[in-house]
Amino acid sequence: MGLFDKMFGRGATKAQEQPNAPQQFDQLKQKYQTVLNSIDQQHIQLQNLHVQDNKLFVRGIAPSEDAKNAIWDQIKLVNPSYDDINAEISVDESRAQGATAGGSSTQGGKTYTVKAGDTLSKISKQQYGDSDEFMRIYYANRDQINDPDMIKVGQQLIIPPDDNA
Repeated sequence: MGLFDKMFGRGATKAQEQPNAPQQFDQLKQKYQTVLNSIDQQHIQLQNLHVQDNKLFVRGIAPSEDAKNAIWDQIKLVNPSYDDINAEISVDESRAQGATAGGSSTQGGKTYTVKAGDTLSKISKQQYGDSDEFMRIYYANRDQINDPDMIKVGQQLIIPPDDNA
């Protein structure tokens, strides 16, 4: 399963609320694949990626204005009218150091040692009370996790602080 194959984050549309949401999500994800690739390349920490109001909703935190602008430039190339995407990209320059080094700062975070049977969703549920926030942990640990579905017993993971606490 690929990095962007799941709808996640607070506010993600549930399939029972909007029956065509999974298909619409797949179509929009395919259309904006170059944007999603750029998000990964620019070290944007995604907080949400889902279908909302028949649009692809993207919320993330960029390590710099340049990274944020690169995403907007890519969105303009795909769809200059922005009629099927809503992107909320904020900038947190304190993330720039960790992103350029291939990891994330532990600033305000804590560490967690992976145990047998753990998944990022399970750890997210324990730490944040919401299993859909697993991508926050993934992005904080991209230096040691290549796939959010593949973590190893004994890994020391950075758990970013809960922004909503």
